[in-house]
Amino acid sequence: MELVQDILAKKGNQIWSVTPETEIKTALNLMQVHNVGALLVLDKNNRIAGIVSERDYTRASATQKKLSMETPVQEIMTSEVICIDPMKEIDDCMALMTNKRIRHLPVIKNGQLLGVISIGDLVMALITEKNILIDQLEHYIEGSL
Repeated sequence: MELVQDILAKKGNQIWSVTPETEIKTALNLMQVHNVGALLVLDKNNRIAGIVSERDYTRASATQKKLSMETPVQEIMTSEVICIDPMKEIDDCMALMTNKRIRHLPVIKNGQLLGVISIGDLVMALITEKNILIDQLEHYIEGSL
């Protein structure tokens, strides 16, 4: 079973982030430019203050009458950020994301932020793993293993 650290090794550990004071329009533009669905919100000490996602914006737009594109992301971000250890297996991450209804997990080891994985990263890893297993079984059945 593949580990979180294996996913980061393949996709890289690029972290896209904003500060709590960043305007929503800037955050949304960054998400669009980098083709991501969420950004970490880091405080002035580079600690995780929250995470802001397209879902956060959509929900805030539907419920907050005074929301503008100049509103700081701290007004709409998710403050309680669930993180994962790089040695966790993909299945553990899938279960956590499903149970908590989240789509992004920052990866932390010894207090250091290593990267972020998304539900899409996990799905791709699972598909690759299943395809390898199918290929091995086909070769076994054919007697070429």
